[in-house]
Amino acid sequence: MIESWMIIGGVTFSVAFGTLFFKLRDINWAVKLQRPDWLFFEPAIPLIWTVIFACGAGSATFVWEQEPGSLKTWVLMALYLLLEIVTVAYIPATLRAKSLKVGTILGGVGEILGVVLLLAVLPISQTAALLLLPYAIWGAIGTYTTWEMIQLNPEAA
Repeated sequence: MIESWMIIGGVTFSVAFGTLFFKLRDINWAVKLQRPDWLFFEPAIPLIWTVIFACGAGSATFVWEQEPGSLKTWVLMALYLLLEIVTVAYIPATLRAKSLKVGTILGGVGEILGVVLLLAVLPISQTAALLLLPYAIWGAIGTYTTWEMIQLNPEAA
């Protein structure tokens, strides 16, 4: 029997591959951008997002297990999926558009969705809500970082 965590984890893993939808030539643009001096942890960002996506999948599993298959649960699963799609779209959209403003907007939308989702699942499962806390915190940091990069690279806005 396939468990709910396997399906949720599989969907999360599959959607996460969306970060690979960029062209290598677009990376050159991003590499040349100035970064804030305090962004010393940039090499760890892929690992950080991997942990955050795993926490999100865990959160979704806790929510699903509370009321499997109910309309409310399906709506919340759609919100989890939308949040991941918006988050994963950040890299390819920012690189393709060569626009930090696009990244800031996607980051802001993701942050709002993440907080809304956290608040929506809180009455269902405190554990699920706690597992969304890393997203809410890191999403804000990432969005602020992208906004700060606009200040350092106004031509890339």
